[in-house]
Amino acid sequence: MGSVRTLADALAEGPVPLDGGLSNQLEAQGCDLSDALWSARLLVDAPEQIEAAHLAYLRAGARVLITAGYQATYEGFARRGIGPAGAGRLFGSSVELARRAAGAAHRTDPAREIWVAASVGPYGAMLADGSEYRGRYGLTVRELERFHRPRVAALAAAGPDVLALETVPDADEAEALLRVAEESGVPHWLSYSVAGGRTRAGQPLEEAFARAAGRDAVVAVGVNCCDPAEAGEAVELAVAVTGKPAVVYPNSGEGWDAGGRRWTGRSTFDPARVRAWTEAGARLVGGCCRVGPELIADLSALLER
Repeated sequence: MGSVRTLADALAEGPVPLDGGLSNQLEAQGCDLSDALWSARLLVDAPEQIEAAHLAYLRAGARVLITAGYQATYEGFARRGIGPAGAGRLFGSSVELARRAAGAAHRTDPAREIWVAASVGPYGAMLADGSEYRGRYGLTVRELERFHRPRVAALAAAGPDVLALETVPDADEAEALLRVAEESGVPHWLSYSVAGGRTRAGQPLEEAFARAAGRDAVVAVGVNCCDPAEAGEAVELAVAVTGKPAVVYPNSGEGWDAGGRRWTGRSTFDPARVRAWTEAGARLVGGCCRVGPELIADLSALLER
């Protein structure tokens, strides 16, 4: 089972809806995500919950599923007593669970195209202290390459359609991720977490997006887990700098309190923004944290008009 077209081919023809925040859907299903592994803990303890969350987004109209690998690392699993071989199997499981959900959706709609994107979160996600919203870890590009290479290889071996290099706070980490992803031979997208028109590490977005320019394996460039109000301008810039389709999946607009491990403020995510995003060149469009199946259903319906 698999999609006939590549994701890149599909994007060349028009917008494709992504899913929404995996963590909020898991919490809605009654899962406790207070562990440092976050949603990746359920790869060990309750994989059926991850599959159910993926299926909820497919029922809402998503055609790209992002796996539960964002906070999954060899180092994080080691702290749970899981060795390299076991961790490798869990990386593979994250892709397989999304494939199973896609299979269930295909049984009711055999013609539907669904792609699986293996999530590759930033180094800061492993620290589980909010560092992915700051960047500037004090590591060199080569050191970041060494950190990311083993799990990217494990994810690539599981056969995803694409790698999602996501919530990247720092242009230097983007460089490391892009180098490692190119080695894998799997197509990939790059999406930054941004604030105030810059990366979370403070670099100009034009400079950050330029890291992906001229790389044939990059299928889309853009932003995720940012305030929805920032998304439109970022999409325009990503397309202008790289000439590639843009990917955009902001969070709800609420703020994350890393110390208290809770969301603050109110949601400002409006699916109606999708029209402006696609007019600016967005081709992969969805939501991130706190954007659930109901909002993805609205967004998907707008994309189909």
